Amino acid sequence: MAASPHTLSSRLLTGSMGGCVWYLERRAIQELPHRLTHLFRNVNNQWVMVQHLSLLKRMYVTQLHRGLSQRVKPKPEPAASPFLEHMSSGRARAEVDELPSLSAPSLPLSQKPSEELTELESTSVAEHSLDMAKESKEEKQWKEMKLHADDLPSILARLSKIKLTALVVSTTSAGFALAPGPFDWSCFLLTSLGTGLASCAANSINQFFEVPFDSNMNRTKNRPLVRGQISPLLAVSFAACCAVPGVALLTWGVNPLTGALGLFNIFLYTCCYTPLKRISITNTWVGAVVGAIPPVMGWTAATGSLDAGALLLGGILYSWQFPHFNALSWGLREDYSRGGYCMMSVTHPALCRRVALRHCLALVALSTAAPILDITTWTFPVISLPINLYISYLGFRFYTDADRRSSRKLFFCSLWHLPLLLLLMLTCKQQPGQEGDKGEAPS
Repeated sequence: MAASPHTLSSRLLTGSMGGCVWYLERRAIQELPHRLTHLFRNVNNQWVMVQHLSLLKRMYVTQLHRGLSQRVKPKPEPAASPFLEHMSSGRARAEVDELPSLSAPSLPLSQKPSEELTELESTSVAEHSLDMAKESKEEKQWKEMKLHADDLPSILARLSKIKLTALVVSTTSAGFALAPGPFDWSCFLLTSLGTGLASCAANSINQFFEVPFDSNMNRTKNRPLVRGQISPLLAVSFAACCAVPGVALLTWGVNPLTGALGLFNIFLYTCCYTPLKRISITNTWVGAVVGAIPPVMGWTAATGSLDAGALLLGGILYSWQFPHFNALSWGLREDYSRGGYCMMSVTHPALCRRVALRHCLALVALSTAAPILDITTWTFPVISLPINLYISYLGFRFYTDADRRSSRKLFFCSLWHLPLLLLLMLTCKQQPGQEGDKGEAPS
């Protein structure tokens, strides 16, 4: 039986398709292991990536929780009352007492004093801690300073720098006493009172201007205006109440020249020296002029004129202030730099020591010039030479050593050197009739 064409073509088609299918199946079978391996690898890589991401997530969460736990501030423990502290210390002592004693029998000391001492120490410690906590709490709270009438004299005394004012009045009195002529007690009292009032006014205005700078210095942070013990208006009013009658007493009670010197000194101290302290080291020289004017005022109050004797006294006070103040400022360099003051000891330390030594030696020359100007006898330069040489020696040690010890010695020496020098001048004062008696020929 012959095959139909349709059947033959179908067979041929089937054979070709079958060959293709067979080829594809064979190739698929050959590539199946590679594809399976590649598929397993991809699945493996994806699984590793998921594991890595989950690990990173756990690490991030752990780190976040750790940071949050570190930021949490623990609650402060409540302060134990003194009674509880006393009870706890009593329990601790009871536990200690229960232990067997290890002390030697040769020491028959009783335990009562030690127990009483322990109780006192624990009580004092508890009270001290409570006081400290109360003080810190009170410092944080704002409170108004109340001025009591009983505290006003001491506050005004510190505002006017009563010790410095006393030094100014004493040098004015020395100038008045050393001046030639009879000693007038009423003029002397008016001069001392007017000079003291002028000094109080100048010192009060000086503290008023320097409040923001004094608050940064340990030496001046307890001044009345810095601590708020007195209002600025009251300080300025006090200065005005001192300046006006002080200058008036010197002008109309003594003489116009002394009043003009007093007014000029107030202006020089408040308007020149005070602002210069933060600008230039020339403030020291200006301040020395301020300190040299009071003995000149005493001389002019007694004589009514400016002559060589008044200038010599002013020169002695002018030179004395450099070893005095330079030695003082050497130990306060940190304070002055913190307060913003331009001092020689801070900006020019070598010049500070050199100027102090120079003016120590100048005191020897000025003391020698006193008998030449007929202020004292020739005994004065001889008996004042030892103290002048001693302060010069300390000035030389300050110049060479440049330490706190040498500056402190020079400063304390200057405190007694000036009163002793003025006292020696008074004892060796040239009497009015001595020079004339020497020049007259015997009859």
